[in-house]
Amino acid sequence: MAFDGTWKVDCSENYDKFMEVMGVNVVKRKLAAHDNLKITIQQNGQSFTIKESSTFRTIEICFTLGEKFDYSLADGTELEGAWNEEGDELVGVFSRKDNKKVLKTTRKIVGEELVQIYLYEGVEAKRIFKRG
Repeated sequence: MAFDGTWKVDCSENYDKFMEVMGVNVVKRKLAAHDNLKITIQQNGQSFTIKESSTFRTIEICFTLGEKFDYSLADGTELEGAWNEEGDELVGVFSRKDNKKVLKTTRKIVGEELVQIYLYEGVEAKRIFKRG
């Protein structure tokens, strides 16, 4: 699949506002703007292994499309949800455990870039990754 490989964040759009709406404090938002996030994606059929490495942490997430799992954001926000394949996109729908509000994340390949779009409480942010 086209998602396989290592991706390094190149730029972000509206990411600070998105984090603010998510409840991330200003200090953590400023640090996150320079997190140097790198994502390594491996797919085997319906199963994915994703390694996220940043200035703050390195974690490995294993999941199967359509099956719910628990996930923790870098700021400690706990989520539960699932990823699904919709056409040529990966779409994740997650509920926060603290307030049940929904975070939707979409990953798609556009040209030579991985575009990740977040939507929470009507605020959309985008992070663009290049192979690295």
